[in-house]
Amino acid sequence: MLGTIQTGKIIDQNENAYYVQIDGLTYELKRHEATQEETPHLGDEITGFIYDNQQHQREMTQFLPFAQSDQYGWGKVTAVRIGLGVFVDIGLPDKDVVISMDDLPFDKNRWPRKDDRLLVRLETDEKDRIWAKLADENIFEQLSAHFPNNMKNKNVFATVYASRDIGCFVLTTDYYLGFVHESQMARPLRLGEQFKGRVIGISQYGRLNLSSLPRAFEEIDDDAQMILMSLRRKASKTLPFYDKSDAQEIKAYFGISKSAFKRALGHLLKAKIITEDKDAGTITLISDPEDESNE
Repeated sequence: MLGTIQTGKIIDQNENAYYVQIDGLTYELKRHEATQEETPHLGDEITGFIYDNQQHQREMTQFLPFAQSDQYGWGKVTAVRIGLGVFVDIGLPDKDVVISMDDLPFDKNRWPRKDDRLLVRLETDEKDRIWAKLADENIFEQLSAHFPNNMKNKNVFATVYASRDIGCFVLTTDYYLGFVHESQMARPLRLGEQFKGRVIGISQYGRLNLSSLPRAFEEIDDDAQMILMSLRRKASKTLPFYDKSDAQEIKAYFGISKSAFKRALGHLLKAKIITEDKDAGTITLISDPEDESNE
């Protein structure tokens, strides 16, 4: 019965609360949590969500939680207890609901952390304990929307709903399904984590293939950014410098040491933003990441 919407009779009241009886049990409904238009009175029937609060006292509220037994809702993680599971806020004023560790990834590094968010429904066991249950793949497929064709290289914001060794399954803020392969993460993304990614393709299963790795231009340091800016200013996108250029000429033009120049050059070459012609003694901009980000 707990964790469901029920109707009972008001058998008592005071200035702070109504006391509602359902099947011989009494639940407290605080007056400020009664939302119906007409003021309830002694003897009236009244409907609300019933649960036990943090102090294990029976309560009723007419502020219905985001998640219910027949309704999924987003809950925010409030605490993690390794031997039990994670607690989520589903909108009840004085109770967070637990997702059992049995329903969480075996690898605890993939467990949600505080302020992550999870799509859950409620389930009450034979001991009248309320648990939160994670939405499965079928629910996310039902929720999902079709994405447009021009998504390649677009930035998206997404939430992880399944974290596995091969990668993570995610739902974007526009309700597009996505997948992040483990090779496209700087570290494993955890269940419930929200992150900014970019679209790198479309999978054969109709999901967006995403990367959570930073773009090349976000990874390069200030010296590399300065070289990049200098190349952009040239109509030919070419500069008469390379890794064997004279240290004094480098210092005079860029204001940095030769070692700093070579390090920055290495980053740009590795990111395939520039090419180097050792015979001509030049570097050339071939793939401007700023242009790529605006596609």
